Amino acid sequence: MSDKKRSKTYGTNIDFNAFNLRPAASYLDDIKKLKDELTVTLTGFGSTVKPEEPKAPKTTRPDKPGVEPIDLEPLQSSMDEAKRAADDLLKEMERKGAALSPEAPKTEAEKSPEKPDLEQLLRELDSLVGLEDIKKNVRSLINLAKVRKLREEHDLPTPAMSLHLVFMGNPGTGKTTVARLIARLYYAIGVLSKGQLIEVDRSGLVAGFVGQTAIKTDEAVKKAIGGVLFIDEAYSLAANTGENDFGREAIETILKGMEDNRKDLVVIVAGYEELMERFISSNPGLASRFNRYFVFDDYDGGELYRIFVSMCEENRYRLTVEAQEYAKKLFSDLYEHRGPNFGNARDVRNIFENVIGIHADRVASDPDIDERDLTVVFREDIQKASEM
Repeated sequence: MSDKKRSKTYGTNIDFNAFNLRPAASYLDDIKKLKDELTVTLTGFGSTVKPEEPKAPKTTRPDKPGVEPIDLEPLQSSMDEAKRAADDLLKEMERKGAALSPEAPKTEAEKSPEKPDLEQLLRELDSLVGLEDIKKNVRSLINLAKVRKLREEHDLPTPAMSLHLVFMGNPGTGKTTVARLIARLYYAIGVLSKGQLIEVDRSGLVAGFVGQTAIKTDEAVKKAIGGVLFIDEAYSLAANTGENDFGREAIETILKGMEDNRKDLVVIVAGYEELMERFISSNPGLASRFNRYFVFDDYDGGELYRIFVSMCEENRYRLTVEAQEYAKKLFSDLYEHRGPNFGNARDVRNIFENVIGIHADRVASDPDIDERDLTVVFREDIQKASEM
């Protein structure tokens, strides 16, 4: 990527490219140039004349009757003051801001983010509960992208390959988590320059007035350059809810952004399986760019229980044996009797939050509370939480 396209951060995390600004060092060069120009100009006006010598006479215009003589002294004084101010500013910047000089060491904010360790990221992927097919597909995708990158570096032919993805599945099946990991994995192998994930839905792309949707969507695309733009419930962009529906304008803007930044932007669209299939087929541009589909199945009862236990362990809660048995049955029943609004891990999160609320109500009034009381969850806690 050229320096013109690469967005760097300076000072207090200001994106200079986003505001059409330049690095601080270039402004320092401008000040030096201004100082030199002022010196040359002031020399022409006699500012270098020593104070004890007589001042230059005022300039008059005898060939223009009625015209007042031109007094250059105020102008000369103002320019002298400007030169002194430039000198003072230059000295102050050089004294306090050594990092502003082009050869100075970069600050932490100026440095590129440190690339994550590829093997560590793959271990994070493997540690996710369930999603066995997704893990295999992600590993295969990363291997393909990695080898493609190496072939480019060795000037070998690289067949056309789309890194954009379609995630299909119900809510709470880990789509956002996997998207975030993929962004960092792409960054680790050099496919993306930053590896950030920008998550949006329809409300983050579509505006309510003519002409504003393209601007709003383009802003989201620009934030995602160097990383992944993750569009949740993407099918809603093609819903065509009325005369003033601008979802299709958002789609066209996204497609243009994908084309303009095809070497440093990945788009992942997500939503329910059937609706996402309709969404992709609604626009030839989408169908040509999205040809990799990852299907996220619902978590079964055992996986839901493991997710619940991991939440407890992460927050240092311990389940009694009776609580473990009750939780296993609870999540097995939850899966077996799931309805259209089944939330997978989201439902587990809700139950966990209810459990810690019930637990807090139980132990808060105990005058002799100890660490065990603060960490142990009983069967009754989970039972009451499941009934809320």
